[in-house]
Amino acid sequence: MKVRSRQRLRRLRWRPAAGALAAALCTVAATATVVGAAAPAATPPAAGGGEAVYLRGMLPSGDPVVARREGDLPVMGAAAACANCHRRSGLGETEGRITIPPISAPYLFHRPAAQRSDLDVPYVAGMRINREPYTAATFARAVREGVGVDGEELSRLMPRYAMSDADLAAVLDYLISLEPFKAPGVTGSTINFATLITPDADPVKRRALLSVLEPYFAEQDAAALAKRPEPLRSPTLQLNARRRWRLHVWELTGPPATWEAQLRQRMQREPVYAVISGVSGAQWSPVHRFCESAKVPCILPNVDLPVVAEQDFYSIYFSRGVLLEAGLLAQRIGSAPRPRGRVVQVYRAGDIGEAAAKAMQAALAGSGIKTIERPVRPGGAASLARALGPEQPGDSLILWLRPPDVAALNGVPVRTGQVYLSGLMSGLEAAPVPPSWRRVLQLTYPAELPDRRSTTVDYALGWFAHNRIPVLDGRLQVDTYVACSAVLETLTEMGTAFAPEYLVERMEGMLDHQIVSGYYPRLSLAPDERFASKGGYIVHFAEAAGSRLLPDTEWLDP
Repeated sequence: MKVRSRQRLRRLRWRPAAGALAAALCTVAATATVVGAAAPAATPPAAGGGEAVYLRGMLPSGDPVVARREGDLPVMGAAAACANCHRRSGLGETEGRITIPPISAPYLFHRPAAQRSDLDVPYVAGMRINREPYTAATFARAVREGVGVDGEELSRLMPRYAMSDADLAAVLDYLISLEPFKAPGVTGSTINFATLITPDADPVKRRALLSVLEPYFAEQDAAALAKRPEPLRSPTLQLNARRRWRLHVWELTGPPATWEAQLRQRMQREPVYAVISGVSGAQWSPVHRFCESAKVPCILPNVDLPVVAEQDFYSIYFSRGVLLEAGLLAQRIGSAPRPRGRVVQVYRAGDIGEAAAKAMQAALAGSGIKTIERPVRPGGAASLARALGPEQPGDSLILWLRPPDVAALNGVPVRTGQVYLSGLMSGLEAAPVPPSWRRVLQLTYPAELPDRRSTTVDYALGWFAHNRIPVLDGRLQVDTYVACSAVLETLTEMGTAFAPEYLVERMEGMLDHQIVSGYYPRLSLAPDERFASKGGYIVHFAEAAGSRLLPDTEWLDP
């Protein structure tokens, strides 16, 4: 939207003074019948008041929003938040036959058009292109009475809100503040992305990550340079010419406590639209916190210990990683017939296996199954043997170990009880499990089985071969390719609505259509879900040598 139009929209305010609705709104309605009509300036509502209403269903007074829905059912507080349907971006959504229209200010107040090419804003699914623009008065009527600008009743899914003039003023002020066509890191010709590498990341994984990202970005850059600018379809709107992609590699240094400050400094120096992929060792939470506070989408990083925070919005992960594995094991062990012995968990202190062991302990709490945690001290096979400790009949042993420790089992006596190994930490089918341990060991496998995933990985592997990219870490490289292609496909559908929130929201709908889903049978996100793959298998090795796996379970979704 043009700057002049935006300045005019900012003058479209209610007077939240005491008095009847007509006295408060008629002056605005009389002069603001079309987009950009000037109105007398008013004292702006309290900062953040409209945002609290829109996102959390809380009035500026601190009281919950109260509304009624279809069948006169009351809704209050978070259940009545506007963002539940119109989404955080204000650009609405379509789900099946249900269409929720965009309500950010450019779409509330856009001029009617006979066809898409005549619009003064980019087309967004769900908008009605030929309706009259809202005014302050018709907006108030829609919110309170469920009557649209054309006088027709809105969907019964739309709650009818009990709001004062001042509350409505705060909501409108927030809708005007939404900027669907502006985003950090996006210029007229370029979209800037960052990928993040933490100092504890494996150097091989770092090389594997960049071996995919750098040629992928070069390919997008070349495609943008080769694309001819598209002609104007209207005097006020030029279609979105394909923008170049630019990659910023942000390598963090020092202790995790300093990472957020480093990221804020980098963001200030070189703003980016989103974080794409990335790799870490044992820590990612400072990066997650930065992305939430800075409102930067973080798309599918290669992280096996993601942050689980139900209310957070900007980070999308492949799965819950080792926390998902803990859920698979808790379901497996908890459903086993009695008698059941202890669950002994072995991990390196400070590594992600420690968090997985705690999650396992919490999942089994109240089951009557005793859990014992045994960290491995520095040292080789001898220290590993000491951590395994004495075995009791019926024990289940869970190994949250990396490949070097798994290989060191070769010098440790084989257990007679049930043994489980973290597939993610050990390398999935490439885990260096000694032949003697393969007879008793089962592997958590939160991915599609190797002989069933050819269609989901072959395209990426073919692209690697075409670009002469050596396969250094198959899962990480394929997943990095999936992250890039998911972003590309989503941006293709977004037009010029570059709000970071819209990128996340559109990706929720786009992931389900990804043919190249990498190591996972399916990637899917419902609104506000942040883990795209939800389950996995328990498997075992088919023989004492080789990588062939056989499933012991169907796909489990704990």
